[in-house]
Amino acid sequence: MPAPEQSRRFLTQIAKGLVVDHYRRRRIETAYLETLSLLPETHSPSPEEQALTIEALVEIDTLLHELPDKPRRAFLMCRLDGLSYQAIAEALNVSVSSVEKYIARALLACHRAISESQP
Repeated sequence: MPAPEQSRRFLTQIAKGLVVDHYRRRRIETAYLETLSLLPETHSPSPEEQALTIEALVEIDTLLHELPDKPRRAFLMCRLDGLSYQAIAEALNVSVSSVEKYIARALLACHRAISESQP
């Protein structure tokens, strides 16, 4: 708990964090709903499924933003873009060994998040 003279600064910091979280969630939700709008109505998930998917996407986004820049970028290049470790190494201007470590770090973070979410 902050000292009384630091309370305003503490509350301001919390408020800024909440605003960032709100806009990040809004951006994710908007992108997801835009993607859903491209699907035929018969393939559209229920509102409950949509809410669960948005929550999962927000959790994944939070997890990825806790990683340093290069491990996050390497993981996304590997998983979303399907790039090889060699191509990622060239794009990030690092060694293949570094890419292996980045991917391992990201996968470990994912594993920990899954383990922590299970009862």
